[in-house]
Amino acid sequence: MRDALANNLLLGRLGVRDRHSLLTVREPVKLLTGTRVMIAGQRLTHVYFPIDCAISLLIETANSPLLEIGLIGREGMLGVPLILGGRQTSVSGIVQAPGLAWRVEATHFVRCLETSEPLRRHLQRYVHVHMTQLTEAAACKHFHKLSGRLARWLLMSSDRSQSSELVLTHEYLSNMLGVRRAGITLAARVLKERGLIEYSRGQIALLDRAELESASCPCYAREKTSYEHFMR
Repeated sequence: MRDALANNLLLGRLGVRDRHSLLTVREPVKLLTGTRVMIAGQRLTHVYFPIDCAISLLIETANSPLLEIGLIGREGMLGVPLILGGRQTSVSGIVQAPGLAWRVEATHFVRCLETSEPLRRHLQRYVHVHMTQLTEAAACKHFHKLSGRLARWLLMSSDRSQSSELVLTHEYLSNMLGVRRAGITLAARVLKERGLIEYSRGQIALLDRAELESASCPCYAREKTSYEHFMR
């Protein structure tokens, strides 16, 4: 378990001193699918650094289904408002793929930010990348074909959970991508007929990652390039 929990990319790019200081007050947690780890409008008590789980950032509006605006995994952290001086969040965080994470108390996290300039600079760069990804996702929903968006989302989920086997129903995907279930069924069929994925009873297998990347909308490649550029 210790080896697995060392595998958060954001933590891995910290200096040894900052990483040690940040993780002095922490606990390993196993997050289960559907668990709410952050609730819109409530005070943040912890930050999470995923290892092999994925957490959806969701907007909740009255009489409307949840709408995903972002997906957090081993490349990042949950609790960005604390980096910006906020103590509450306007979105909810729900576990999309189960797995392990580090959990750090918010008060300790803020104290580390206040005492380490290198840590602040590193995490501020992550905020820039994170905000860029949210902007890309908003544009993607309006301008890109559903099959490309679905391919991008499956690749992102695979990256964050470190698995090519995903437990996802078409209903869940329709909520995450903000479209009707029939649209997801059609888009998934397109990818399946090309031999890129296989699905059955809520499980989706990625069969040809390279071709799935080619089928994805351009956002997937841009997000990876942006992360590598700003977080190096």
